[in-house]
Amino acid sequence: MGSNPRSNGDYRRRVNAWCMYDWANSAFATTIMAAVLPPFFASVAAGGLPGHVATAYWGYISSLGLLLAAIVNPILGAIADHSGSKKQFLAFFTALGALFTILLFIVQEGQWLLCGAIYVVAEIGFSGAIVFYDSLLPHVAKPEDIDQVSTKGYALGYLGGGLLLALNLGMILSPSTFFLPSTDMAVRASFVSVGIWWAVFSVPILRRVGEPPIAQLGEMGNPIRAGIQRLAFTFGDIRRYKELLKFLVAFWIYNDGIGTIIKMATIYGAEIGIGQSDLIGALLLTQFVGIPFSLLFGVLAKRIGRKPSIYLALAVYTLISLAGYFMSQAWHFWVLAGMVGLVQGGRQALSRSMYGEMSPKAKTGEFFGFYDMSSKFAGIVGPLIFGLVSQFTGTSRLSIVSVILFFIVGGIVLTTVNEAEGIRVARAEDAATGLLGQ
Repeated sequence: MGSNPRSNGDYRRRVNAWCMYDWANSAFATTIMAAVLPPFFASVAAGGLPGHVATAYWGYISSLGLLLAAIVNPILGAIADHSGSKKQFLAFFTALGALFTILLFIVQEGQWLLCGAIYVVAEIGFSGAIVFYDSLLPHVAKPEDIDQVSTKGYALGYLGGGLLLALNLGMILSPSTFFLPSTDMAVRASFVSVGIWWAVFSVPILRRVGEPPIAQLGEMGNPIRAGIQRLAFTFGDIRRYKELLKFLVAFWIYNDGIGTIIKMATIYGAEIGIGQSDLIGALLLTQFVGIPFSLLFGVLAKRIGRKPSIYLALAVYTLISLAGYFMSQAWHFWVLAGMVGLVQGGRQALSRSMYGEMSPKAKTGEFFGFYDMSSKFAGIVGPLIFGLVSQFTGTSRLSIVSVILFFIVGGIVLTTVNEAEGIRVARAEDAATGLLGQ
């Protein structure tokens, strides 16, 4: 029996629209979180502070935004599952993040506290939106395609985030070419460009991806009360999802080290004397190396499996951390950035798709809220430890080595996860709630 061309075409359009959100929000991850804002914070917003103190403060600010998002996201996810409002939450947090990203334009020299406050709100928007974006993956992708759809999203994210970062780098290196009066104004204009980019390219997912069906598990009632009750029920019934829980623990541990490297790399590089153009250029290299290698990890998962592919990525991150201790010149940073590009997108995409397959469809918002909470708590501990070690030792070199332990322990915990059993439990619940195949 042949496939329906219209149905296949609709499926491809939904998948492409979903993947385009990675293109949209990755501009925040590249320009704001990784490349431009950390050096701006160190040299302008916290310009009057010693270098290692500015590095420490950036770690604390990053941790605060993640903590606030981690607290509320599981509750919001459960509310979205109950009320059928994943897309509404996605639109709200996207708008919040884009608006406060644009507001970074107003930060002046010495206003590190204002810069931190605006960034925290923008980061809450970024983190909150990801919960509802990720929760749509099991509804958009067919089970046999989920690894490839997830890696395609990351590949498009690297491409979109990389293109805008390249434009922003050009603005910063040659402001006059873009009719800007100074490098400082070019940096500020790059903040505005991210907010606009994020908002505009979020339109496809909001237009073309439908709200997933709701499993009727009882009276609708008050969505906030019902969402919290569902969350409490899941906590009480967590033994049913023990493979998913073990994966969350493993993810929390290894993602701690990865998140720390992503967040602290450029401000660490600035501290040891690497110039802004090298810092941004190297991260641009990460983006474009990440495009083909994200897709390659989708192929690799089919050949050797998801878990072995993740182990490979963790081994490379361990080498990056060891080499980071000895980094002293700009070309060192370029090499390490290229190594990150080899594994970063693939590791993230396969972790997301593995979790998505082990999540029951009636609870994807709630469960991806837990996933995001796990990710955010990882991002809290890593930068916090990085900042404390940096502040108390007077150097950040020992901080970069400390993250290796997270990769080793996380990989060990991942070996205990029975992926097939986790998927079986999720599909059984889908059948019970009438969402199998939805």
